[in-house]
Amino acid sequence: QVQLVESGGGLVQPGGSLRLSCAVSGFTLEYYAIGWFCRAPGKGREGVSFISSADGSTEYADSVKGRFTISRDIAKNTVYLQMDSLKPEDTAVYYCASANMDYWGKGTLVTVSS
Repeated sequence: QVQLVESGGGLVQPGGSLRLSCAVSGFTLEYYAIGWFCRAPGKGREGVSFISSADGSTEYADSVKGRFTISRDIAKNTVYLQMDSLKPEDTAVYYCASANMDYWGKGTLVTVSS
């Protein structure tokens, strides 16, 4: 019943932008927080950003602060990650997950390269 589906990844040049989406089914964003995570080759999973269920407050990893913006559309039950000023080191598979980490999407690949 619970499902998270990421989309929006792709190939972009350094300095470019992408907008990732996480479509959620089975629970409402009004009651469950969502986080974005990434995994690059040779690295472990890292937290990227988080949006709360209570008031929509947000948190960001230092590496993306000022460049990425997380948001939600409650009516669409979708969480977004706007990624601006992308750097090659942002290259990774990006996943969304419930804050309790019980549910994960399958990920979407972001490649930043010239």
